[in-house]
Amino acid sequence: MDGKQEEEEKKVLEKARQLAEERVVDLLLPKTSSRIEYDPLTREKFLKMLRDGALDERYVEIELEPAHKPPTIEILAASGLEEIDMQLRDMLATLLPFKPKRRKVKVKEALEILTKEEASKLIDMDKVIKEAIHRTETSGIIFIDEIDKIASRLEGHGPDVSREGVQRDLLPIVEGTTVNTRYGMVRTDYILFIGSGAFHIAKPSDLIPELQGRFHIRVELDPLTKDDFVRILTEPENAIIKQYQALLATEGVELEFTKEAIEELAQVAFEINHRMENIGARRLYTVVERVLEDISFEAPDIAPTKVVITPEYVREKLKNIISDDELVKFIL
Repeated sequence: MDGKQEEEEKKVLEKARQLAEERVVDLLLPKTSSRIEYDPLTREKFLKMLRDGALDERYVEIELEPAHKPPTIEILAASGLEEIDMQLRDMLATLLPFKPKRRKVKVKEALEILTKEEASKLIDMDKVIKEAIHRTETSGIIFIDEIDKIASRLEGHGPDVSREGVQRDLLPIVEGTTVNTRYGMVRTDYILFIGSGAFHIAKPSDLIPELQGRFHIRVELDPLTKDDFVRILTEPENAIIKQYQALLATEGVELEFTKEAIEELAQVAFEINHRMENIGARRLYTVVERVLEDISFEAPDIAPTKVVITPEYVREKLKNIISDDELVKFIL
C-alpha cells in the first residue's frame, strides 16, 4: 500500500510542489484584506527567493489538515475481535470532530510538509488501494519467521495443543482464502508464503501434516561466515557501525573503522559463534558494543575528536573475554 502511494506521489510531485510554494508565499506576504491586492511582480519575487533558498530560515505558521479516513461499514463482516476493534477505531476516528493543528516551522520544512499534503490531495486513493490489493494478490510475499515455535513436540495437552491451534489458524490463509483488511478483501491464493525457523529442537515433521504439505520446498541454510559478517557490518543502510558513527557524531566524536578492524570484529563474532551457541548476526551487536563501550561513555569528555578503530584496539578490548569461555557465555 505505502509503496504504491509513493509511486503515485512521485507522479504528481512537481504539481504538488508548485501548489505548496504558492501556499508558502501566501503565508510570507504581508496580510491584507484580499489576495488580489498583491502585485503579481511581488509574488514572482517571493517565489524566486523561495526557490533560491533565500527564505529557508524564516518561520511561518502552517495549518495541518488531519488525515481523514472514510467510515467503515464492514463491522459485522469482521472475522475476529481484533478486526472489530480496528474497524471501530477507524469509524470513531472519522466521527469525532477534528481541529486543525497549527505549527510554526522554518520555510524549508513547511515546503516539505505542504508538498506531501498537496500530493496526497492530487492522487486517487481509490485507484492506489485497488492497485495495491492487486499487487498483493498477484506478487505478494509473506515471510513467517520462527515457525518452529509453533511446532508441536509432544502428543498431549497444554502448550502443544495451543501451538497446534495456531497452525490450524494459519492453514486456511496459506492454502488460500479471502482476508478482510482495512483496505478491503484480499485473496491469498497466489501469495508466496515462506516460513523459517531454527529446527534444532523441533523438526519440520512436528508441524501438522496439512501445514507441512503447504511448505513442500525445504532448504537448509548454511551458517554465516566471516565474510557474511563483514558485509552485514558495512553494506546495510542501517548497519550497526553506521549507527554508532551517527550516534557518536551527535556527541562530537568522529568514529572511523579501518578495513582490518571490521574484519577483526567479524572474525571474533564468527569464532564465538563456532565455540558457543550460534546466534548468527546477533553476535555482532554485543561484540561491537563491547568494543565501543568506553568510547561511548567518554564521548562527552573527549569531544570534539576523531577516533580510529584498529584491529589492535579490537583485540585489546576483547582479549580478556574471548580467552575465558565462562565470560563469553555471560557477556557475549
